[in-house]
Amino acid sequence: MSDQYGLEDLLYLMARLRDPGDGCPWDLKQDFASIVPHTLEEAYEVADTIEQQNWPHLKDELGDLLFQVIFYARLGEEQSRFDFGAIVDNLVRKLVRRHPHVFPEGTLQSRRSGSDISDEQIKGTWEKIKQQERVEKASKRVLDDIPQALPALNRAVKLQSRASKVGFDWNDPLLVLDKIEEEIAELREAIAAGDQIEIEHELGDMIFAQVNLARHLEVNPESALRYTNRKFERRFAHVEDRVVESDREWQQFTLDELDGFWDEAKEKGL
Repeated sequence: MSDQYGLEDLLYLMARLRDPGDGCPWDLKQDFASIVPHTLEEAYEVADTIEQQNWPHLKDELGDLLFQVIFYARLGEEQSRFDFGAIVDNLVRKLVRRHPHVFPEGTLQSRRSGSDISDEQIKGTWEKIKQQERVEKASKRVLDDIPQALPALNRAVKLQSRASKVGFDWNDPLLVLDKIEEEIAELREAIAAGDQIEIEHELGDMIFAQVNLARHLEVNPESALRYTNRKFERRFAHVEDRVVESDREWQQFTLDELDGFWDEAKEKGL
């Protein structure tokens, strides 16, 4: 017998945690909605671990994310909606269907001839198949099936990309820059007017245009912002160290002095 646990052990563990007789009180209280925040948190922890290239820890984070799927599967089984086997079956069928360049006969066993196929051809086929799936699901509008719960930056990219597929898009990044400048001007007007609601709306428009620019430049805005966040943390840590070394309080420094410490951090490559 192997000492390594397998998928069946994990499914059994989940069933035990949800056992009404001797399961875990916390797990027994959960439902689909209550687990969602944990799922999002685990997904972000996976992304963070990859960005840090903390490969030994990635195994743990992927396990935590997998457990979320197992939990949903158990809830589905308890409510006679679906089980883990149905999730896997649906996933395999969908991926086989979306990869005809790998499975030309539409079965897991079929193999392609070996002829070259470009990334653009693969992408085009993928989009056509997804569009057909949307039709089959009776999705009547181009943007209908983009989840509302996605993080706003990611959802903005998906909305813009989907609209682009039907030709609603700029053909030059410089035109997007012009749009950003237009939105900045409108934001200035809202600030001058002191209209808080309009300020929020115009600020949203400006961010949406910036996301569009990132998409045109083939930059993931979420990744770009996460990089900038980490850079800010490093440089601010240097500013904080300099303040602590001085034996003075933060309030005793002018903004120019603090900016000087920030410039030191930049010079150090932080």
